[in-house]
Amino acid sequence: MTQTFVFYVFAAILVFAALRVITVRNLVQAALWLVLSFFTAAGLWLLLQAEFLAIALVLVYVGAVMVLFLFVVMMLDVNFDRLREGFRSYIPVGATVGALILLEMAVVLIGGYLGPHQVEAPPAAAASYSNTRTLGLQIYTDYAYPFEIAAVILLVAIIAAIALTHRKRTLTKYQNPGKQIRVRRKDRLRILNIPAEKREP
Repeated sequence: MTQTFVFYVFAAILVFAALRVITVRNLVQAALWLVLSFFTAAGLWLLLQAEFLAIALVLVYVGAVMVLFLFVVMMLDVNFDRLREGFRSYIPVGATVGALILLEMAVVLIGGYLGPHQVEAPPAAAASYSNTRTLGLQIYTDYAYPFEIAAVILLVAIIAAIALTHRKRTLTKYQNPGKQIRVRRKDRLRILNIPAEKREP
């Protein structure tokens, strides 16, 4: 009963956070809601005894992908002066996300210490069972094509981020190395033969 209640709470928070990611107009707030979505999904995977997926989601996505998102935001033409003007307005959203993450972690940790009469124990796995090995077998056998499609989509996203970063700006000065190599001395240097003049005594 408790596990079902925790699942529905986490699912509601995940859906709400995901909706806020795509509806909020501020990039910083969207990143905070995305962090909350990742932590909530990790909590759901812990309920399903997928510890590897949960810790990989927290370490890889929250620890690495969110940093890359911030780098992309920094490389784009974002008016940070306007963002700094409303810096204090981020505090309620940040505090809400932090409180929900803390609450989720507390619920998961406390749920593990409850007695077996309050939480339904999952079926015991064999001693040689490894969810990491099972996940690898599922990805590279039954879900090989969806896995490859996801890889192609990520590649397209990387190319799009590079294209956005290196797009032509009107105020940026570019150099053409080919033109610099083909330059000739007479195009850049002009020698003048000025006759010497003597002043009259």
